[in-house]
Amino acid sequence: MKTGIVKYAHEGVDLEGYVAYDEQKTGPRPAILIAHEWFGIGDHERESAERLAHAGYLAFAADLYGVRNRPQTTEEAARMATEYRSGDRHLLRERVSTALREMKNHPQARKEATGAIGFCFGGTAVLELARSGASTRGVVSFHGGLAPSEASRAPKIQAAVLALHGADDPFVPPADVTAFQEEMRSRSVDWQLVFYGATVHSFTNPKAGHDVSQGFAYEPRSAERAWQAALAFFRERFDNTDR
Repeated sequence: MKTGIVKYAHEGVDLEGYVAYDEQKTGPRPAILIAHEWFGIGDHERESAERLAHAGYLAFAADLYGVRNRPQTTEEAARMATEYRSGDRHLLRERVSTALREMKNHPQARKEATGAIGFCFGGTAVLELARSGASTRGVVSFHGGLAPSEASRAPKIQAAVLALHGADDPFVPPADVTAFQEEMRSRSVDWQLVFYGATVHSFTNPKAGHDVSQGFAYEPRSAERAWQAALAFFRERFDNTDR
């Protein structure tokens, strides 16, 4: 497997993505963008990129913050994510769109066959990517924020959407879940929403621990089910002729 750092930039801000692909496979292949959790690119994102590479994709973990903006504490991560998620959604959309363009320019990527996944904060980011009208075949949000963004409504959502959600996630209010469904219906999106029982926020990340009373915890059974659902989604989106 080939892995490495990819340096790129957005409006003067230096960014560093992480790329992984099977170098024994010849020629371009479908490519999947990964949008990180609120701490930035970490082990969870790198391991996800490598799992996607093993599945036959080029994977590119996007840097949404910049090399000079690495949160060191939970408080810093929460503040930074809130600035993008609740404040400057335009910047969030631009950062994830820039990463998509960078990934499409990789020589091992099939430009016409791309998708995106995101975890928590990154789940919000990839939904914003879809809402921006980006030309990509599908996006998958793992335990991401679901509330619609009025500021990001392009004339048409081109991507299919899959939201993988903990049924007991206290950080995504039921009203947001309902609003997400109404948005998808009203915009005629090809969408799916999957709930995982006895599952809270951050359920795919082993570093979230196991204390569900905090509202976030790793749930290995749901994590594996969600991962397999995402792979099935992309197999359908890319079709066997693309791989």
